[in-house]
Amino acid sequence: MPNGVSGALVQRVSAQPDGPLDVAWLALDAPRLPLGRVRLHWEPAPIAGWDVTAHLGLATTEVHLASWPAAPDDWPRLIRPTVHEVLGLCAALAVATAALDLSNRLAQV
Repeated sequence: MPNGVSGALVQRVSAQPDGPLDVAWLALDAPRLPLGRVRLHWEPAPIAGWDVTAHLGLATTEVHLASWPAAPDDWPRLIRPTVHEVLGLCAALAVATAALDLSNRLAQV
């Protein structure tokens, strides 16, 4: 990762098994992760490979989502299924929350 960044914000994850992860660099002074967004951080592992971590933005905090210690050089391929599933779950929860909010508003009419 370049100097001056805290990680990479996942923009999009391909549904294809070998598809890409599209990311944007996050500055060190970037605000907290938005709800349902994933930040990746990686650095060389002590012996070989890469130590990769993922954090998930929740409504009031960030949580540690997963770690892949000493991941091989093709680590994006390794982590892609987990990140894809988590982002899909977050999107589904957002839709369900919006539907419940709408239902509650309509019930008050």
